[in-house]
Amino acid sequence: MQPANREPVHVVYGGAHLFKFDTSLNLGRIALNTLKTYASTPSGLGEAMGIRGDEVLIHRVFERTRYKLETEPVEDFRIDFEDGYGPRPDDEEDSHAKAAAVELARSIAENTSTAFTGFRIKAFSDATRKRAKRTLNIFLSQLLESNEGAIPKHFSVTLPKVANVEEVAALDRELAKFENEHDIASRSIEIELMIETPAAVFDHEGRVMLPRLVEAANGRCASAHFGAYDYTSALGISARHQSLRHPACEFAKNIMLATLAPLGIRLVDSVTTEIPAPLHRGNELSDDQKIENREAVHHAWKTQFDNVLYSMSNGFYQSWDLHPNQLVARYAAVNYFYLLSMDQETRRLRNYIANAEQATLTGSVFDDAASVRGLIKFFERGVRCNALSVAEIEAAINMKLTDVGALLR
Repeated sequence: MQPANREPVHVVYGGAHLFKFDTSLNLGRIALNTLKTYASTPSGLGEAMGIRGDEVLIHRVFERTRYKLETEPVEDFRIDFEDGYGPRPDDEEDSHAKAAAVELARSIAENTSTAFTGFRIKAFSDATRKRAKRTLNIFLSQLLESNEGAIPKHFSVTLPKVANVEEVAALDRELAKFENEHDIASRSIEIELMIETPAAVFDHEGRVMLPRLVEAANGRCASAHFGAYDYTSALGISARHQSLRHPACEFAKNIMLATLAPLGIRLVDSVTTEIPAPLHRGNELSDDQKIENREAVHHAWKTQFDNVLYSMSNGFYQSWDLHPNQLVARYAAVNYFYLLSMDQETRRLRNYIANAEQATLTGSVFDDAASVRGLIKFFERGVRCNALSVAEIEAAINMKLTDVGALLR
C-alpha cells in the first residue's frame, strides 16, 4: 500500500507586498539561525519543547527538524492580500498583485518555490468583492504571462470569511471563466475555504452549511481553513478569552471534521499568535537580557509545539504559521508526533500480521482489521509529510506496506 499524494503540514501566510522569489529560503535561514542560537543541541531542543526522558527520540526529533529547515523550510505559502495586507489604494494593490505574481513565477523558474502555493484574496462580501475580483484577475493574468502560460501544481485561491454558498459559487464562476478564456484545463485552480464565521458552519435555519459550501466550489475545494480568532470574535467572545482551544472553536472544528474529512477535504487549523522572538536586540546584551531572550523564545516555541500536537491529535494535520521562528516548533512537533508512536504502532502492526486471520490482543490494546486500517493511515500520513519513511516502517514490520494492505482485503 503506497502512500497517497503528499500533504503539507503547515501553511505560511505572508503579506503580498513583502513576497519575493526567495522568501521561503530566507524564512528557512532565519529559522535555522534561531535554532542554532536558542537550541543548538538535541537536549536544548528537548528542553525548549518539554520533551524529556528518551534521549534517542529527542536526538531523532532534533536531527529531522534541523534537516527539514535546511532542505525544505516552507511547504506551503499563501501570498496574502487580506488580513496580512490590509486595505490599500487600488493602484497600490494592483501593483503588488502584478509584482507578487512575477516573483512567484521566478521562484518556480529558479526552483525556490514551495511545493504548495497560492494567494488569499479579500472576501467576496458586498464590501470587498469588486476589489477581490480585480486582484484575482490581475494576479492570475500576470502569473500566466510570467510562467509560460502555466498554472503551478497544487495552486490555490483562498477565500476568506465565507458567509454563504453564493460567495463560493461566484469564485468558482470567476475561475472557470478565467480557465476557459486562457485555455487552461478545467479546475486547475483550487479553492480553499476559510471557515471564520458562524454562518459558514450553520445557516439561519440551523442546518450544517459546510458540505454545501464544498459543493458550491464545484470540485475545486481542496481544503478548509479554520480561523479561530475571527470566529470567536464573531460570537462576541472577548479577545482575552479567544484561543485555539476555546470550546466554541472545538465545537466548530468537530463539525468540520465530521462533515468534511469524509469528503477528502484537507482540514487546516488556525494560528498560534505568540511569536518566538527575542525581547532584546543588539550585539552587546547583558547576561540577564540573553536569559530573557532565551526564555521568551522557548516559551513561545512550547506554546506552538503544544498547539500543533493538539491540532494533530484532533484530526487537523495542518495549521498556519506567521513567523519564520515558528517553523522550529512546527517541525519539532510534527516529527515528535510520529516518532513518539512509531515503535508502539509498528509493534501492534507486527502482532496483527503474525495473527492475520484473527483479531489480536497486544498487551491491553485490542486490534482488529478496522483498527489496523487506522494504523496504516497513521503511517501513510507520516510518510506523506516526510516525518517517516516507507523504508523504516517496512524494516520495523518486516513486510511491505502493499502486502499489509492485501491482508485487510
